Amino acid sequence: MIPAAGRGVRLGPGAPKALRGLGGTPMLIHAIRAMAASRAVSLVVVVAPPDGAPEVKHLLDEHALPERTDYLVVPGGETRQESVRLGIEALPEDVAVVLVHDAARPLVPVDTVDAVAAAVRDGAPAVVPALPLADTVKEVEPAATPGEPEPVLATPVRARLRAVQTPQGFDRETLERAHAEVAVDGEGDAGMVERLGRPVVVVPGHEEAFKVTRPLDLVLAEAVLARRRANDGF
Repeated sequence: MIPAAGRGVRLGPGAPKALRGLGGTPMLIHAIRAMAASRAVSLVVVVAPPDGAPEVKHLLDEHALPERTDYLVVPGGETRQESVRLGIEALPEDVAVVLVHDAARPLVPVDTVDAVAAAVRDGAPAVVPALPLADTVKEVEPAATPGEPEPVLATPVRARLRAVQTPQGFDRETLERAHAEVAVDGEGDAGMVERLGRPVVVVPGHEEAFKVTRPLDLVLAEAVLARRRANDGF
């Protein structure tokens, strides 16, 4: 499932972030292709903006996608949580494993998708791909005014920290229960599963699964895509 109902204000005005071009192709299409490249994925559900489902369906029709995978576009809600819930409701009853992937992570390698799906199938209720942090992290008291000095409260042990990516994988029943019982606005899907008291495990992420949020991220994504095309004909 790919929730793609947000506007992505940090990339500036214009089209929603998921529809911004990357190498001449919308990021959403790259994200769909990345998920469909995994043989563990038989259906990709795209959750469109509430009034944008026809536009997204047209977009999918315009681009070549792997034919062995089915695709479904459903209208989303006003929040990401509501959009994910609507996406879950649209899944066929026989789907037992759900992967939730950010459209803004268009370059996630297929090996990462495979690893997440395999870990759920091996019995983990929730799985997140993640990377160790390169930088030291400080916990601070946020300043009342942006730009003011902020007092350091603590320095977490970096070896115990991970930067979380997507796709995140879930046993369907666990994900449905999390959205029904502990949904908190702004909380991620894995965070809601943690609130249920169910275990969440981490598998290795990949440096190319970064989130395209700011203009500099788009420059980096273009460079990664150009390298892939030069090396692999991607």
